[in-house]
Amino acid sequence: MQDAVNQFVEQSGIKLIADPVLLQGKVTFGLDGNFEIQSALNQLLENSGLQVNKQAGSYIIAVQPVESGSGAGAESIVTLPLIKITADSTSRYTAMSTTTATKTNTLLRDVPQAISVITNELIKDQSIRSLGDAVRYVPGVGVSQGEGNRDALVFRGNRSTGDFFIDGIRDDAEFYRDLYNIERVEVLKGANGMIFGRGGSGGVVNRVSKQANWDPVREFTFQGGSFNQKRMTADVGYVINDVATVRLNALYEDAGSFRDGVNMERLGISPTITIKPTHRTKIVAGMERFHDDRTADRGIPSFLGRPVNVHESQFFGDPKRSNANINVLSFNSLIEHKFDSGVTLQNRTNYTTYDKFYQNIFANSQVFAGLISLGAYNNETTRENVFNQTNLLYSLNTGPISHTLMAGIEVGRQETHNQRKNGFFNNDVSQVNLRVPLNNPITNAPVDFLTRDTDAHNRSIVNVTSLYIQDQIELLPQLQLIAGVRYDMFEVDFRQRNAGRDHLKTRDDLIAPRFGVIYKPIEPVSFYASYSQAYVPRAGDQLTSLNVTVDTLRPEKFTTLETGVKWDIRPDLALTGAVYQLDRTNVITADPNDPTRTFLAKGQRTEGVEISLNGQLTSDWSVMGGYAYQTGEFTSEVPGVAKKGATVGELPRHTFSAWNRYDITPKVGAAVGVIYRGEMFASADNTVRIPDFTRVDAALFAQFTKRFRGQLNIENLFDANYFASVHNNNNITPGSPIAIRATLIANF
Repeated sequence: MQDAVNQFVEQSGIKLIADPVLLQGKVTFGLDGNFEIQSALNQLLENSGLQVNKQAGSYIIAVQPVESGSGAGAESIVTLPLIKITADSTSRYTAMSTTTATKTNTLLRDVPQAISVITNELIKDQSIRSLGDAVRYVPGVGVSQGEGNRDALVFRGNRSTGDFFIDGIRDDAEFYRDLYNIERVEVLKGANGMIFGRGGSGGVVNRVSKQANWDPVREFTFQGGSFNQKRMTADVGYVINDVATVRLNALYEDAGSFRDGVNMERLGISPTITIKPTHRTKIVAGMERFHDDRTADRGIPSFLGRPVNVHESQFFGDPKRSNANINVLSFNSLIEHKFDSGVTLQNRTNYTTYDKFYQNIFANSQVFAGLISLGAYNNETTRENVFNQTNLLYSLNTGPISHTLMAGIEVGRQETHNQRKNGFFNNDVSQVNLRVPLNNPITNAPVDFLTRDTDAHNRSIVNVTSLYIQDQIELLPQLQLIAGVRYDMFEVDFRQRNAGRDHLKTRDDLIAPRFGVIYKPIEPVSFYASYSQAYVPRAGDQLTSLNVTVDTLRPEKFTTLETGVKWDIRPDLALTGAVYQLDRTNVITADPNDPTRTFLAKGQRTEGVEISLNGQLTSDWSVMGGYAYQTGEFTSEVPGVAKKGATVGELPRHTFSAWNRYDITPKVGAAVGVIYRGEMFASADNTVRIPDFTRVDAALFAQFTKRFRGQLNIENLFDANYFASVHNNNNITPGSPIAIRATLIANF
């Protein structure tokens, strides 16, 4: 009974409070068809000894023993809107609610900000293996190159390599994440400081991990494809008894590339266990061991304001001595308990160690007179993260006004050790760069990686203490408010072996508010407006490239004004639109021609419009996609880099994407996707333009037997020439030519 009620709540999107004690041991025959809320609940509870009440023209659910005149279960009363639901409807590409955006289980249409959810079904259908691939169909989010060794996304014109979270906990080390153990990916756009603390600037990505549950699973996938790609995953869940269940996800991948000399190998294992010692308590514990070893590929340089005209496979530098590898070891836990008083206590703990090394020989200048300049360096980083987050949730009524309260505290510590060594060619410490012919950019010249006084060799300790409180207020069934504020005490103890900057301590006391209003003229439609802030304080990796002054130590500030509309056309089809303005002050801006140097700008502003559509157009036709129009400019001059009014780099004015899957028969389906990205500048100086492109993807799906199915994914079906991402004027990544991946999925 409990599982059926939970599934009904998830699919219909209603708010339902029911004492688990009353549902324990009860069974239901389920639902199949179209129902109004009350009739659906009546059928779910049929012959269970429980009932549903309706009073005063509103839906009031009281799940209680059927006793004449009984007033039991009053604490379980909740007013429900009148909506029509399809209890057995399923959608491949929509999510009804999230616990990430507010830390409470909230309908997406009741969250006053733009949110895109990449569901597990979409991850499988598109054969997504990375965060970069996952956001290709998300409006307002772009993919940056990340210097060929890390995830880097552009949220509404703001590049970030650190706004990554898993189950709401910070995961900010710089590496390429895999999605083998991920249930879904949530992209929350705009300033998110109130929920996520420091960072959360232009947006964040939260990965929701797969957890052990009472739905047995035994799924194995085998994939092979172009450029010698081989990949295997396993997802196995076993129910021990009514109290405990376990699950194991595992991955191995070995792949080449269309780029000369580039390859990648990674493996991961992630077991979890879930225990319910009582009906009010849940404990989840898990770990992950992940390893990624790949060629660090920084693409091609520019020539006369455009990417140089060379074959897409040509590598600039030396792939044999350009590599990136990381080892991640993570332990996490969740403890949740629901008290008789109605208070819910949640505690999450995450302990993770990262051990990363990367080295690259790469183009660090534009092409001039048929020659390019190569540079080299390596970077070694170890990081230890410990975060503990405790939340209290409580719902109550004050007269006709209902409140959902959330308060919490988060403490964290990060200790990072980092050493960077510059490369010198031909055993000559005076020769930092090497000039080579454009038609022969791969060098076998000796390279020594040495530490000098100007090289970074540092240790930083970051301590964070955060307090936050939020109230979701329902003034009327049609009018809701959300108000919250967060305080972060952010302390950095930074030591660097460098003249004049050997020891530095900083402390920031940050206040990040969020206010939102939601108006629903009818239940499936919500109009919203919101104001939110976030801060990015200076940490060790930023201090190494700045001349430290009072201004540079002041954190970056992000302020978002956003208004929009969300319309659940049906429970399985959602249309959203948003208009926003995002202001960023005290901006760190990279030198377009020297990534080791950064400058300070007073501010930049990004404005845009986003529209997205996710869900089922028909029972056989699933869609995901959207359109974004974005403009961004610097509101002040950055001396030597950008003029006032210059366009923000990596920000195309127009982007469009649409993925369509159509199930021709219950056993055969096909999909086609279109991605368009408009022209953009590679960096803030606006001297190098990256041309627009249109890419078409496709897929075929077949259910061979009850246990075996297969799919064929084709990337860049028409073999378009394009540039997938950039880092600066001279690190531009060509897009892949046509690539085919075949996958066999077995379920037992």
